[in-house]
Amino acid sequence: MLIDTHCHLDAAEFDPDREAVLAAAREAGVGGFLVPAVEVGNFDAVAALSARHPDCRHAYGIHPMYVRRAEEGDLDILRERLAEGAAVAVGEIGLDGFVADGDLPRQRLYFEAQLRLARSFDLPVVLHIRRAQDEILKFLRRLPVRGGIAHAFNGSRQQAETFIKLGFKLGFGGAMTYEGSRRIRELAASLPLESIVLETDAPDIPPTWGAGQRNAPDNLPRFAEVLAGLRGMPVEELIAATGANARVAIPGLASLRPVAPCCGR
Repeated sequence: MLIDTHCHLDAAEFDPDREAVLAAAREAGVGGFLVPAVEVGNFDAVAALSARHPDCRHAYGIHPMYVRRAEEGDLDILRERLAEGAAVAVGEIGLDGFVADGDLPRQRLYFEAQLRLARSFDLPVVLHIRRAQDEILKFLRRLPVRGGIAHAFNGSRQQAETFIKLGFKLGFGGAMTYEGSRRIRELAASLPLESIVLETDAPDIPPTWGAGQRNAPDNLPRFAEVLAGLRGMPVEELIAATGANARVAIPGLASLRPVAPCCGR
């Protein structure tokens, strides 16, 4: 099954045509979607997507770029929502060292607290790791979790191998489609196939054929074609393998039920 392991379907960019976006992705062959939250304010939105669509699952978390507007008590709300049992992962969580005013001390505080929640509920995590791979790995060694997905992986081979050893799959998507992204493409081509999952990060990280435009999950089949080409293998085998990898990384995805394109809801 072709699974988009990171898709912000609840984002405002999809407000005008969300149902059409889902229908287009299904028509293109996408069978499942993982929708991670970014703050307490969108927990209800991602949960509603899962409730309405049997091919969607959601995760709850506080994104590192949103911790500056997080309020006292948000971690308690996160704990309460995780206790309900509907979320398949804790995410999107992590660290972001790219933005100059990202308030890393506050990011670290929330990241550690959310790792502890993932351990408490025995849930995998969906990691945001932009320019913070080594520091995140230090956290994971100290507070190991049951694995998950390192979203939008763009680190070194050594970092990739360490994430894999810690039980993580690595997410590849739009960045892989640019010929200038040599390191990402080399890793996508040469890392063990069982360590890779596909994602769009829609509406962000558009591919080369849609640079500057809104990314959407119907691009995922073309991402699969790009990855299959880089690896020199049939795209059908690539789709089967990455779909199986996604279900290993996030066991809650195993219950996904694809929606027939004619029945988009």
